[in-house]
Amino acid sequence: MSENLILAVALDGAGWHPAAWRDAGIEQSTVFQAPYWVEQVRRAEAAGADFVTFEDALSVPSPERPGRLHGRLDAVQIANFVARRTERIGLVPTTSVLETEPFHASTQLATLDYTSEGRAGWKVQATRPGETANFGRRDALAFGPELLSTPEGQERLARVFDEAAEFVTVVRQLWDSWEDDAVIRDTATGRFLDRDKLHHVHFTGSAFSVAGPSITPRPPQGQPVVTALAHAEIPYRLAARTADVVFVTPIEDADAARIVETVRAIEAADRTEPEPLRIVADLVVALGPSAADARARLEAWDALHGEEYRSDAAIVAATASELADRIEALRADGIEGVRLRPASVHLDLPAIGEQLVPELGRRGLLPSTPRNGTLRDRLDLGRPLNRYAA
Repeated sequence: MSENLILAVALDGAGWHPAAWRDAGIEQSTVFQAPYWVEQVRRAEAAGADFVTFEDALSVPSPERPGRLHGRLDAVQIANFVARRTERIGLVPTTSVLETEPFHASTQLATLDYTSEGRAGWKVQATRPGETANFGRRDALAFGPELLSTPEGQERLARVFDEAAEFVTVVRQLWDSWEDDAVIRDTATGRFLDRDKLHHVHFTGSAFSVAGPSITPRPPQGQPVVTALAHAEIPYRLAARTADVVFVTPIEDADAARIVETVRAIEAADRTEPEPLRIVADLVVALGPSAADARARLEAWDALHGEEYRSDAAIVAATASELADRIEALRADGIEGVRLRPASVHLDLPAIGEQLVPELGRRGLLPSTPRNGTLRDRLDLGRPLNRYAA
C-alpha cells in the first residue's frame, strides 16, 4: 500500500453534475477557454492534490437532450497548455484507445512528460457510446443490458478490453524504444544518436503491428503513470495487466473491501508491471455547511436538469468532516487514495482545498507539505528500468 493517501481531482466541464453550469450563483462557465483550465488545475495544486485527470470523449451527447454542457476541448492539448503554467501537480489526460493509434498516443504522452518535466500520466479509456460511428473503422459496440448480461456480450466486451491492453502494451514498449542515454550529441563525429540504444519494438498482436522506434526520446519519468477506470472483472483485468493506478467505484461502505480483494486476486494472476497496482476510489462530492445543505443543492440542480443525477461512482453530499470519515473508512479497507469528482468546480473544488484537505491533514492522512518530484515519485512508484537496455 502507498505510504501516503493519494489525492486526485477529476475535472470535467463545469463539474460532474450535468446542471452545474446552469447555477445562477456561480460565475459563467468558460470551459472552451484555456485560462479556465489553468485556474482549476492551480486550485487543485494549491490544495495539495497529487494529480488531476482531464476527461475526454470522441463524441458529443445528443444535442436533443437540453440542459447539458455539450462539447469539450482535447484533453491532451489542455494538459500541455496547463503544464507550463503549473509547478508540482500531475497531469493525466484521458484518451480513447480503440479509435486512435498507439504510436500517436505514445508520442503525445511522452511530449507531455517533457513539457511538464515529469508530471505526465494517462487515463486509458476503452470506448464510449457514439465514438465508433465518428471513425467508421469497426462495428459499433452495442451498449445495453445484453453487453453485460449475456455470454456473447461478455465475450465481445472482453475482446474490446484485450485490444485496449494490447494498445497500452505497445505504448509502453515505444516509450522504452529509446534508452535513457541514446542521445549522445557527439559534435566531433557528427553522431547525434547511439544507434545501439535505439530499438525497434517489432510488436505484432491481434489488433496492432508496430515496428517502432518512437520519434520521441524516452520520457523523463521513463514511463508516464498509466491509469484506468474499472467497475468489474473485465476492466479490472485491463488495469492489473497494464496500469499503475486503477480507479474503482465502491458505492456502499461494504463494497470497498470486496473490490480490493477482487482486484488484488486478479493482480496476482495477471500482473506484468513491476510495481504493485495502486487502488484509488472515485467519489462524486458536493460539500456544504451541512449534509442537508449539500443535498439541497444537488436536488435543486436535479430539478434544473429534469431528472435525478446518477453516477457510476458514489455521490457524497456532506460536510468536509463527513467526507473525511468516508475517506478514512475507505483507507481502512485497503483503498490507497481517492479521486474526487467535484459536482461543481466553482463550489466544490475550492471547498476541497479550504475544508477537506486541512481535515485530512489533521487526521494524519495527508503530509503536512505537498509532495514534490515527478508524478511517479508522488505515488511512490519507482522509475522503471528500460526493457530493452542491456
